[in-house]
Amino acid sequence: MSRLRAALLGVTAAGAATAALEARPPGGRARWERTNYAGRTVSLLGGLAQAAGVSLALTGAGRTGAAAAVAAGAGGALGAVDDLTEREGDRHVKGLRGHLTALGHGQVTTGTLKIAGIGGGAALAALLLPARGRGPVTRLVDRGTNAALIAGSANLLNLLDLRPGRALKVTCLAAGGLTLAGGPGAPVAATVLGTAAAGLPDDLAERTMLGDTGANALGAGLGTALAAHPSRLLRAGALATVVGLTLLSEKVSFSQVIDRTPVLHAVDSWGRR
Repeated sequence: MSRLRAALLGVTAAGAATAALEARPPGGRARWERTNYAGRTVSLLGGLAQAAGVSLALTGAGRTGAAAAVAAGAGGALGAVDDLTEREGDRHVKGLRGHLTALGHGQVTTGTLKIAGIGGGAALAALLLPARGRGPVTRLVDRGTNAALIAGSANLLNLLDLRPGRALKVTCLAAGGLTLAGGPGAPVAATVLGTAAAGLPDDLAERTMLGDTGANALGAGLGTALAAHPSRLLRAGALATVVGLTLLSEKVSFSQVIDRTPVLHAVDSWGRR
């Protein structure tokens, strides 16, 4: 599939999913309404449309697309569980360390279930990708690295979804670079790019938000595009970056860093209401 066709398919799928969900919101429109950081009412239907659209569109991108669809579908489904069923006692539990600590104390949070489910989807996606390496140990390490990259990307993008448009801008930039880089993951990246671009206007206008549903799905799709890249150095560097930023998020506020850095603040604020 050409990269342009893949991007257009992503745009079309996101538009179709948005129209269908707006016409008949599952469980009613109120079920998907949330209050954002500025106190405005926004709809998680935008995130659901992103997850549904990208998962559907990715199925047309060959074997790598099928792997990405599995990862994005698992990310979106488990993200929706977290968005819709998070219990009152779970809301104070934040970050990977917080959920694992709660699990150690016998509390199974919705976030813990999401971590397990997204990890399982990432592992299955890694199995669907072509194996690299000559020996069984090398191939096992390669698949493990790919699974970690896919799951870690899904989680990291969710950590960035704290302001309107932020996670979608990061998605567009990363997916655009991977699309231009070419390789087997380029059609997947192009599909993710088209889907994210279609959802950006409503997200920036604070009509919708990604939530865990949309952010996990798009992040998993991006991670699969990275995992499919033939450069071992690129994949290792991407995984190190994802792990490093995830660990950093436990101690540092991304929003504060962005607000204090003029260039990042300008890019982050562009187009926002």
